[in-house]
Amino acid sequence: MPKAAPIAVLALAPLLAAALAAGSSAFAGSGKPRPRPEPSPAARPVGTPTSCIPLNQIRESKVRDDWTIDFVAAGKRAWRNTLTARCPGLRINNAITYETSLNQLCNTDIVYVLETAGGIRRGAACSLGQFVPVELER
Repeated sequence: MPKAAPIAVLALAPLLAAALAAGSSAFAGSGKPRPRPEPSPAARPVGTPTSCIPLNQIRESKVRDDWTIDFVAAGKRAWRNTLTARCPGLRINNAITYETSLNQLCNTDIVYVLETAGGIRRGAACSLGQFVPVELER
């Protein structure tokens, strides 16, 4: 008697077949990654990118998506940081942590996703990019 296929394979097989038949962008295409959407809210650059920002000026950080973090100072001042690569789990967890021995946060620093499900622990490690001074649309 032949062995039965695992249930997970049986359940996924029709979905996979339907996606392939429909030419789903997840399976078909030119092999190029899909462009990521623009972060929201939009931001207008108001200065030149910088490698570091002073920690004492950061009032809060706002995760925009898996690639973008806005570091907000008092008033309308903010720096948008586009990470060097996608940071898995960043948007879902919506929180970061970092360590630095300096009084500034730099593009050479690593931020960690702060996972809060089932307790608090460090998640993915993600590299910061340049800090672009921006005016955030409200």
